[in-house]
Amino acid sequence: MIDGNFEEKESAVVPESNGAERAYRLSRPPAVVVEGLTKRFGDVTAVDNVTFAVSEGEFFGFLGPNGAGKSTTIKVLVGLLSAQYSRIRVAGFDLKTEPMKVKASIGVMLEDPHLYDRLTSREYLQFIGRMYGLAPQEADKRTEELLDLMDLGESANKMIVDYSTGMRKKTVLAAAMIHNPKVLFLDEPFNGIDPVASRKIKEVMNRLVAHGATIFFSSHVMELVERLCTSLAIIHRGRIHFHEPIENIRRSGRSLEDIFVEIAGEGRTQAEELSWIS
Repeated sequence: MIDGNFEEKESAVVPESNGAERAYRLSRPPAVVVEGLTKRFGDVTAVDNVTFAVSEGEFFGFLGPNGAGKSTTIKVLVGLLSAQYSRIRVAGFDLKTEPMKVKASIGVMLEDPHLYDRLTSREYLQFIGRMYGLAPQEADKRTEELLDLMDLGESANKMIVDYSTGMRKKTVLAAAMIHNPKVLFLDEPFNGIDPVASRKIKEVMNRLVAHGATIFFSSHVMELVERLCTSLAIIHRGRIHFHEPIENIRRSGRSLEDIFVEIAGEGRTQAEELSWIS
């Protein structure tokens, strides 16, 4: 477990798959601190005593195979699911005692976003801006800038129900950014979208990090994580098995894919043979 004075420390203790513990040194003060997070659905343990931390201004990749606990962890951190934990702090606020301050300080883009389909993207962004307490004039100003940034200007007066998957995801990302959040949670943001929309979202994400935001990015696409992220963790069967800066992986001479397969494949690196293929 992490010391109770974590904010004044430089190291987080991360459990490894063999039960041993090691220190992971943060480069800056923490933007996300998770201690002893456990989430069960009936008899199924989706997240099992997870502990990790993410530095401010970091582009953090959260990897794992399907069903590993990635989306569940994110939903707990943003206040959409309840769970057992010793402590969770996001953007400097305690999730248990200051949940509204956490929610006011974060932006969220879930894998399957739910939107008000009968609004236009312009109306939706203006609405979200006002919900975050922006003055009407400021909400309008930020809406127009975000519509231009996301290449949604020409479609801004169309109802969202008529949008493609990529346009919907860009609308959700714009809404997550409109209040200038300290921490942005993105769950599989590139699933189902075309290369043009993907490139635009990557550009926006890099720009946010360059301006000091922290991005918590869930994906199972190795190439994206290696190219975009500054550090990462791998979750498998609800437990954290790896937590390192990307630079350490590059220096090791191993590929992220090799590390991921070793952990998630549990040593099974060869494909099973099929009887009808020789």
